[in-house]
Amino acid sequence: MNHDSSFKRSGVSLSVRAVVKSYQLLGQHIQVLRGVNLEVPCRTRLAIVGSSGSGKSTLLHILGTLDRPDEGDILYNGVSILNRSPHALAQLRNQQVGFVFQFHHLLPEFSSLENVMMPCLIARESVAISQEKAKTRLQEVGLTHRLHHKPSELSGGEQQRVALARALVMNPDILFADEVTGNLDKDTALGIHDLLCQINEERHISLVVVTHNEELARKIGQVVRLSQGQLQNL
Repeated sequence: MNHDSSFKRSGVSLSVRAVVKSYQLLGQHIQVLRGVNLEVPCRTRLAIVGSSGSGKSTLLHILGTLDRPDEGDILYNGVSILNRSPHALAQLRNQQVGFVFQFHHLLPEFSSLENVMMPCLIARESVAISQEKAKTRLQEVGLTHRLHHKPSELSGGEQQRVALARALVMNPDILFADEVTGNLDKDTALGIHDLLCQINEERHISLVVVTHNEELARKIGQVVRLSQGQLQNL
């Protein structure tokens, strides 16, 4: 990977305190998270495992401010983020947080380069700067030869690499990855996980990965299991 001075080096520490989350489903009250506590120091790699429906994705969405807990608190570098305005949270997600999901959510009508540029344009950066950043990130994930290809012209692994480049283009302090290899074959999945670990090591970005694949989770490093609404160290 090429380095540039725009990447942040400090990382972010993440604290989860007594987080509770429930849903109403078909008239039933379902408690998904039951007082979850978690500490993620700066530059850490953490994998969260658990069975389907255990609440892993719900927890990740709360950590990344895509959802709110019913109770509890989320702190970035010791400061609560839950009392921030929707606009401030949107800025946080745009500038400090990166997301990659199982379904890449690429815009089908746009090229790889254009998809990766989107967060920069949302932040009102110029087209020229956005293009340069996007090209650099796509190069870093090995897709220089796919800049002008649309998602339908890419393999599943290539699509996820574009999504990863998009998540990194604003130089986030923390990257959340939700079942990013769930639709990929074993060798491609290993390649994506190796790339995530490389990004953590070289960019000092905190990395939180949700997966049902415990073999791949162990390659990430620290592993915790979400079971019956609570986290257990493994």
